Amino acid sequence: MNNNALHTVEAQIRDQAAVYCESNHVPGFVAGVYHAGEQIVVAHGTANVATGAPMLEDTGFLFGSVTKVMTTTLVLRQVDRGLLDLDTPVVKYLPDFALNSPGVADKILVRHLISHTNGIDADLYFPDAKGRDALKTYVTGLASNCGTLFEPGEQLSYSNGGMIVAGRLLEVVTGLPFPDLLAHEIYGPAGMENSSTSAEQAILRSTAVGHFLDPETMTAKPTNMFTLPDTWGPAGGTPIGTVADLLAFGRTHLAGGLSPSGTRVLSAESTALMRQVSYDMASPNTPPIGLGWVLYPFGDTTVLAMSGASPGGVSILCVVPDHDLVFTAFGNTPGAIMLQDQILQWLLREHLGVQIPTLITELEQDVDLTPYVGTYRSNQLRIEVSIVEGQLEERTTYEPADESQERIFTEFAGGTTSAPPQRYVPIRPGLFAPAGYPLEMFDGYLRLLLVSYHDIRDDQARFRNGGGRLTRRA
Repeated sequence: MNNNALHTVEAQIRDQAAVYCESNHVPGFVAGVYHAGEQIVVAHGTANVATGAPMLEDTGFLFGSVTKVMTTTLVLRQVDRGLLDLDTPVVKYLPDFALNSPGVADKILVRHLISHTNGIDADLYFPDAKGRDALKTYVTGLASNCGTLFEPGEQLSYSNGGMIVAGRLLEVVTGLPFPDLLAHEIYGPAGMENSSTSAEQAILRSTAVGHFLDPETMTAKPTNMFTLPDTWGPAGGTPIGTVADLLAFGRTHLAGGLSPSGTRVLSAESTALMRQVSYDMASPNTPPIGLGWVLYPFGDTTVLAMSGASPGGVSILCVVPDHDLVFTAFGNTPGAIMLQDQILQWLLREHLGVQIPTLITELEQDVDLTPYVGTYRSNQLRIEVSIVEGQLEERTTYEPADESQERIFTEFAGGTTSAPPQRYVPIRPGLFAPAGYPLEMFDGYLRLLLVSYHDIRDDQARFRNGGGRLTRRA
């Protein structure tokens, strides 16, 4: 590929970032693209408005849930070594693993943990513990605090809990703490030279912090909490690194498990297995899932993707095997996800010539809304669904289990514990779009804003799916 093509990409991202950040109050943004042997990194704006530190090409940031692909890679490394088997029950390796309904944990296989099909109802469970025993503390707490949303393998629901249990499983079978494992078996071999596993390490170098918009002044204010607790490490709470590091990790997956320096990080078979469909909800708002990766269909092109929320920030990693391309980015307000989506679609359409079909072409008028009305629950979350003026209206409320959980969740969410009511219009039975949004907005990553309802029995939906996460009819 000639250098000019990537110069065009660099200029495009620079322009797009400047315009979006200015009009949407995003202090800073950093992005990188690797394509066919060349790579570029673009930085814009400010890493921390409190200090005025600039966002630089090598500024670190929280990976957030992009870490889940690393945790999955670690699991598959142990499978390659014969230390783990994907189709063995987790309790065989982790006898302490239990949930608050007797016997349900026994049915969860290792595979279910990393394919988001485990059903563990712990998505907002934030036990506050630090250090060597943090993951052990997390798993111990599940037995009294968390149940299941569905039978293992029955449904798909994005699972922080599954990844954290996988992290503890890794500690038990390798004898190493999860942060050490991540540093020695992912960062080192993949060539992620500026990545760390804690705030204490990250403070030794330049690091961005997240921000939330003040609704009254519309100015970005730094978060009061840099990272989630250590208990959330394997789900993305604590790992920090740079765009160049995520490009190196993405390139490792592009090259069948071989890092840019030629070090074997994962077998070609396991790298391929991560890309195979593990579960497909057959619903436009929830792409099929592999192991670790979400498999976004853009026409005939599959993008392996994972985005990661951190307190006041959002990262993304996309690998496009058909076109030898990796895209990664971080923005330091939650709204930066829309800029990441815009850049991804520009890269696919303009740079790679991928035809992206329209996902939602029209709305259906005469859809019976009654099967979806009711109360849906998951761990510490309640969603009330009613019919208002011919549309579905959802009211979402966080119901903290204790003061510690409330403190952590509130800081993570930027100070709010309930969302304003949101109206939805029917696309077809069981599938809804937030009212007032242009339909083309859902062609890319933001298809996750659509809401679907599943498993209709006796004219009532059993599950609501928003953002890939299930809540169950109460």
